[in-house]
Amino acid sequence: MNKKLKIYVYAITKNESKFVNTWVKSMQEADGIYVLDTGSTDDTIKLLQKHNVNVTVKKYAKWRFDKARNDSLSLIPQDADICVCTDLDEQFIPGWRQKLESIWQKDTTRLAYNYNWSLDANNNPLVNFYIEKIHTRNDYQWTHPVHEILTYIGKDKEHLLFTDAITLNHYPDKTKSRSSYLPLLELSVKEDSNDDRNMHYLGREYMYYKRYNDAIDTLIKHLNLPNATWKDERAASMRFIARSYKGLNRYDEAILWYQKALKEAPYLRDAYLELALTYHELKNYPKVIKYCNQALKITTKTKSYINEPFSWNETIYDLLSIAYFNTNKFPSSLKAINKALKINPNDERLLKNKKIIKEKLKTIY
Repeated sequence: MNKKLKIYVYAITKNESKFVNTWVKSMQEADGIYVLDTGSTDDTIKLLQKHNVNVTVKKYAKWRFDKARNDSLSLIPQDADICVCTDLDEQFIPGWRQKLESIWQKDTTRLAYNYNWSLDANNNPLVNFYIEKIHTRNDYQWTHPVHEILTYIGKDKEHLLFTDAITLNHYPDKTKSRSSYLPLLELSVKEDSNDDRNMHYLGREYMYYKRYNDAIDTLIKHLNLPNATWKDERAASMRFIARSYKGLNRYDEAILWYQKALKEAPYLRDAYLELALTYHELKNYPKVIKYCNQALKITTKTKSYINEPFSWNETIYDLLSIAYFNTNKFPSSLKAINKALKINPNDERLLKNKKIIKEKLKTIY
């Protein structure tokens, strides 16, 4: 497009002063930055204002993410061509604005771009997928109390573009509480019991809280919804059901549900790895070897939030090394531990295991 586009960034925040400097630096390519502060008690507001960010403060008696997102969106000037929603713990790779202007078309309403939700210590992506939070000014509104999404309300046909040229990295505060998520997910499902996405999220949240029977019931509801057709997410629900059965020490049923997940999405590593982990707990080492090797046949990592980091890190080789050791296949055990250490060279347990394997090999050969 030849026209100079007006691009604005907007966000919500509360007590995120440690992210302000890096976030503003990342977002400063925009024509303006607008933040809705929802009740910070630290110096978040002061720091944002120091960087000439437009800050509005609003506190909520009943918290909903969609309400706050819509209120933050309302701060954006009406002449905006493009709105960019981010959180303060996220950073664009520099040069994003120029790329956005070159990609955006006259009839574009929203852009899906590269999102690294989780990164390792070397800034390599662990969980990567497309995120769709760049959009036109008046064609969208946020919906759902939590895990909120942009819903199209425009008059003409929605036009969504995809690009890998723009990347947003996520550096989360791991000390931040998720305590509000469960009641908000329960509310979301109450408001729309046919929403497959939030039914899946609610079941997963019950699992995190070790409410295993509730998790199983809710995830089965997800699987029975007519619009729950995405195989990756269906397989994840099956794996979470299996994890819940493991939490109840019902391993036979857990294995059954992992097998269901394999059949649902055989192109994903995750169920193979979780089966290997399960058999590791049961000390069935031949099965560990079987499922790890099956997982290794899958070499393509899909671009999806469903991917589990442990399916693509050193875990698979760690499990293989232990399983080979316990089945007296010591050279194979050493080979596997070396591959694990290539991925995670400073892990003390792996280094100790390698020493044990090498000492064992000396006694034999």
